[in-house]
Formats: sequence, structure tokens, C-alpha cells
Amino acid sequence: MTIRPGSCMICLSMLLLAACGSYDFTFNDKVIYTPDPLFTDFDVPDKALRECIKEAINDAKASSASEVSSLSCTEAGVESLAGLSTFTELEQLTLSSNNIVNISELAALTVLQVLYLDNNQIIDAVPLYQLPALHQLDLSSNPELICPPSGSLLRVSRVTLPEHCR
Repeated sequence: MTIRPGSCMICLSMLLLAACGSYDFTFNDKVIYTPDPLFTDFDVPDKALRECIKEAINDAKASSASEVSSLSCTEAGVESLAGLSTFTELEQLTLSSNNIVNISELAALTVLQVLYLDNNQIIDAVPLYQLPALHQLDLSSNPELICPPSGSLLRVSRVTLPEHCR
């Protein structure tokens, strides 16, 4: 098998482009490639949640809110979810061990499939009742939670509730 020098050069160029996706590329002082800027157009007042989102955007190299499908903010000190509804394509959300009380913002996350809200201060789970894609939910260790009525989480195949709700 003979390897052509041109083929090696093309392969090497493609490899370099893939490895350096966040850099501008120039040729003869002309920019030939500029990556999309990371997404920054969101307003999340809670500092801990904002920092967690920034990290997820950076990890995913997301240039829009729709490119963020997973967010994990365990033990981050999150108290408010205000502004999280910007990320409508979230499929997995982990907010375990924070100080969250109000989850009304989650009602807009219609593609959300997996949600961990264990060990928070949640009182009312009603915003989760109509999430069409939700199939896994953990609300354990929320001591003040008003227990969801039987049948309110029918779409959810795996639910973990606090001890007082079992």
C-alpha cells in the first residue's frame, strides 16, 4: 500500500483543525476559520448556578443555549433556578445537595428526561407534573416536600420520594 504525500497532509490538517477547534486559523494573514463564540447571552441571577452553567457551556463548546443538553450542579450552593428556562434542550439535570426551594422554572424544560433534586428544600413538585419527557426523578431528602398525589407523575417510570411520602 502506497501512501501519497498529499493524503498525509490533508489528514494532518484535519487532525490539527479538530484538535484546535477554539483557535482562529490564518493563511497568508487572512483568517480562513474562526470558531463560533461560546454562548454568553443568558441571565441567571444565582451566582452558583451561573458559574455551573458557564462551566457546562465551556465543556460542551456550546455556541447556543440549545447545545447544552446536560447540566450537573451538585453541592454548588444553588438557591434559585431563575433563568434556567433559557436552556430548553436540557435532557439531564442534576441539582443534588443545594438549597433550592422553588422549581417553577423547570416547567419550561419540556425535553428534560432525567432530574435529580435530592437533598434540597423543595416544597412543591407541581411544576414537574406536566413534563412530557421526564422518566427519572429523584426528590428524596426534601423534608418539607408536599407529597405528590397518586398519578401525578404517571409519565415518570422511576421516582424516588422522601421517606415521609412513601
